[in-house]
Formats: sequence, C-alpha cells, structure tokens
Amino acid sequence: MIHGGPVRACRFCGGALGIPFCDLGAMPVANNFVAPERAQEPDPVFPLNAVVCERCFLVQLDHMVDATAIFSDYAYLSSVSSTWLTHAAVFVRTMIARLELGTDSFVVEVASNDGYLLRNFVSASVPCLGIEPAANVAAIAEAACVPTLVAFFGRSLAATIVAERGHASLIVANNVLAHVPDVNDFVAGLALLAGPRGIVSIEFPHLLELIEGIQFDTIYHEHYAYWSLYAVRQVLAAHGLTVFSVETLATHGGSLRVLAAAEGRFGPAALEMVAAAETRAGLATAEAYTGFGAKTRAVIDPFRDYLDRARATGRRVSAYGAAAKGTTFLNASHATREDIAVVADRGMFKQGKLMPGSRIPITGVHGLLDARPGEVLILPWNIANEIAHELRALNGWTARLLAASPALRDIA
Repeated sequence: MIHGGPVRACRFCGGALGIPFCDLGAMPVANNFVAPERAQEPDPVFPLNAVVCERCFLVQLDHMVDATAIFSDYAYLSSVSSTWLTHAAVFVRTMIARLELGTDSFVVEVASNDGYLLRNFVSASVPCLGIEPAANVAAIAEAACVPTLVAFFGRSLAATIVAERGHASLIVANNVLAHVPDVNDFVAGLALLAGPRGIVSIEFPHLLELIEGIQFDTIYHEHYAYWSLYAVRQVLAAHGLTVFSVETLATHGGSLRVLAAAEGRFGPAALEMVAAAETRAGLATAEAYTGFGAKTRAVIDPFRDYLDRARATGRRVSAYGAAAKGTTFLNASHATREDIAVVADRGMFKQGKLMPGSRIPITGVHGLLDARPGEVLILPWNIANEIAHELRALNGWTARLLAASPALRDIA
C-alpha cells in the first residue's frame, strides 16, 4: 500500500509554500506499474501540485508520497540507455584524471542504480561503493561486480561508512536530489562523507530548462523537488559545502553538474554564466513561476486533439518508453489504450505490465512491431534521437516517429 500526505512547509528552509507553479491534479504514482490481473482495480492517486517556497524559492510538491513504497522496488534501469552509459563513462574518465583517483582512493555513488557508472571505476581499479535502496536493481549491480549497499542514504549511513572506510575522495549523486524527501538529512550526509578533502558531484535537471521548455511531464511524485542553482547553493551552504564549479549538460532535457567541497577548500565559485541566466529569468522572484500552468495546457490540449483525430481517421498509434515522464504526460492528456495500443520499453521490470492510470499495455520492442502502428510517440523526448536510431534499425520498420513535448513534432 502506498501512503502519502500533505507538505505544510518548505522541505529545506521551513518557509511558506505560497507561490503556485503547476497543478496537474490527482495522478497515480508514475512507476507504479500495474499487473494485468489488477487491471480493473483503481490506482491509488495523490495530488500532483508543484509550488514554490516564498523564502528560498525551492520548487517542490505540496504532497509527499512515501519514498519507501516508491524506491524499494524500482523499475527504472539506467543502463538501458546507450546515451546515458556513454555520459557516465566520459564522466568517470574525466574525474579519474582531474582528481588523480587510484587504488588508494574511495568513490561512493548515492542512488547507484544497476551499477551503470561505478562499473567504470571497478574497471579502473578504483575502490568504490554503490548505495541503492531498490534491492532488485542493486542485485544487478552486484552481479556485475559493483559493491552495492541496499539502503537509503542520509547522515546516519554516512557516519557508518566513514567509521568503517573513512571519508570518500569523490561522492557522485546523479539525478537523485529531486528524489530525496528529507533534503537536509541527505545533504548533511554528503558533507559528512566528503569530510574536509572530498569532492561532491551532483547532477540534476535544471529548473530553468523545465520552465523554458515547458517540461511539465518531468513533474511526478518521485520528484519531490525541482532544482535551480540558486536553491542548490543554499542547501549545500547550509551544510558546509561550497559550490566551486558548474557545468551545463544536455542530459534529461538540460541539466547542471555542480562540484562542491568543504567551505574554504577552493576559491570563489566560477558560476557567473548560469547564475546570471537564472537572475535574468527571475528565479528568485515569484513572477518567474506564474503562468506555467497555462503553458502546460498549450501542450496537452493539441496533443489530445491529435489523439482524437487519429482515432476518428483510423490511424494506429503506439508509444515507446514507459518512462515516468510518459506516465505524467499520458495521464495529463487523458490517454487510454483506446488511443494508444501499446507502449514499448526495454526495461525488463516493466514489460508485461500496464501503464499507471492509462492502463496501456507495456511490451518489449518487438511487441511494438506486432502492433503494426503507423505512428509511434517517443515519450522519453530527452533521448528521442537514440530511440529513433534504434527503431529505424529494426527490420520492416516504417512507422512515423513523433515527440509531443514541448510541441507535437516529427523526429528527423
């Protein structure tokens, strides 16, 4: 059973959550895939309403679903994307050279998933440890010889690791900050594990890209918060960490990678370009967040019209990628299996189940061919080119490929 409850104050600073941002109504939990025998049972639904703290301007949900229910058994595998595997391998090579990591170093990744990143450190003989709360996913990492601890990360676990193995040379936290219900406990753990000399590397989808790209489908219950550099610097500083480097990334529709360390270790942060862009966008003012809900309707309504026209004219539509953003998008558009025949996905924990809410069946890639669609909607638009290349390489592929965010368009 999944439980949830309202959030009364900012999860970081305790400020009032008085600035509206994007209310998507009641939604099922994005990765709570449905077994076929439960197809007639209603989904547990919870409010999906993003608001903004009046004090620190952290964008966050005003209703929290229990993290244990979401993350203890998880369907997403990082290694299914070749783009993401390449991104991880390049990062590891860069950090080994930049930090001169070797056999006497210690690298920890928080939310290490199936070992997609740490296996590169294992290959380079750099001692490492993954921390992953989903036992089913951690087992895949262990089978690939990536040491993995099944646990949620926070201050207490960090203290245990330091006592047993010492401080980490590098802590990697990729795309996990949004998933943390108690952000102060989490960041305090990062600071404790890093100690006076360690480096913390955090990647997160950039709030500014979400706003400018109308990426409302990246809002779902497992993303408790949506981060700007402005907010990240505040929460890290509150726990003694100073951001000294920032890099813009193309991943996940536009992300930031920040490097942070104990206060005083490095000189002034080289953050002017990103900080200036956020200032121009007014992310430290309430005005920046008004009107976003109306922009989401300008994406959802034309897509709903497209589905209605496709049904009326007998066109066969399917989709690719049972991603969490796809769940949000399909349910916001009130799509059902009458509109979309199947959703194909490479993730073995998703195949054979039904999409939450919409109840569209999830198949493997060859099940998509069996459905013989004329048009296929790519739901993970952030890796649309990778997926298009994969599908067009299949024997007999003739379907038109489209993406729907921020507007319905053909994939070249």
